[in-house]
Amino acid sequence: MKKREVDHSLLDKAKINKKDEFYTQLIDIEKEVVHYTKHFRGKVVYCNCDDPEYSNFWKFFYEHFEELGLKELNATYFGEDARFYNYDGKEITITQLKENGDFRSNECIQVLKQSDIVVTNPPFSLFREYISQLDKYDKDFLIISNINAITYKEVFPLIQSNKAWLGVCFGRGISGFIVPESYELYGTETKVDENGKRIISPNNCMWLTSLDNEKRHQPIELVKQYEGNEESYPFYDNYWGINVNKTQDIPMDYMGAMGVPITFLNKYDPEQFEIIKFRKGDDDKDLKINGKAPYFRILIKRKTA
Repeated sequence: MKKREVDHSLLDKAKINKKDEFYTQLIDIEKEVVHYTKHFRGKVVYCNCDDPEYSNFWKFFYEHFEELGLKELNATYFGEDARFYNYDGKEITITQLKENGDFRSNECIQVLKQSDIVVTNPPFSLFREYISQLDKYDKDFLIISNINAITYKEVFPLIQSNKAWLGVCFGRGISGFIVPESYELYGTETKVDENGKRIISPNNCMWLTSLDNEKRHQPIELVKQYEGNEESYPFYDNYWGINVNKTQDIPMDYMGAMGVPITFLNKYDPEQFEIIKFRKGDDDKDLKINGKAPYFRILIKRKTA
């Protein structure tokens, strides 16, 4: 196949599912990947929701191929004219796909099997299927998702079993997504940048990964006291554990079970805490305090005194 110059500026190609048409900014990829550079040497990276004509994921790994020591870079994307891109450090080979480039298609699964690390912004509406596929084929990954994906039955068990964890950038740490002209810009978290790109910043997204990073080995500094402040930490009606409304309020002197918000996982050090279960009490119903259920809680317990 002939080498083809890839134009990374094109942002006007639409996917069928418009609500999934959020394109990651290069700055957000740069800010996150810098924490994992040691994991990429000698590896095949696969961006399986990315047309290199406009994907900043492809652009980043293409431009930093030698610096990261990659072996190969692959990309496929969904569409009527779907193609498979492969870069070996010397030339880009482009192959027309027989199927539509859906990550679930047989062609894309074959590329997945031959790759080591998947890095992309998958369609949020298909995230459950997407993460299940990565788990099925035991692939490392660094992907963007909505924070609420933590609550999915396909995701939380991976976190609990230490097969996945949150990345470094989280919430407002992800600056926003490029959207097409068809998207209405509303609210205060939107803008048009100096290059005319339309940006939406939902502030409810995270990186989810199986690649180790330094952040997950930094214990939370605990400063609050349970003793003398018991009224601030009520017990659940249906589980022997206390409720903690904010991660920063986890008491230093309580060693039993505690229910914490899902955002705790942004600070979670597996050497400091054990994850017991998610959301449910002993009766397999939502955790309750005086008959009322707080927003989803993760039950945890200290590992160290």
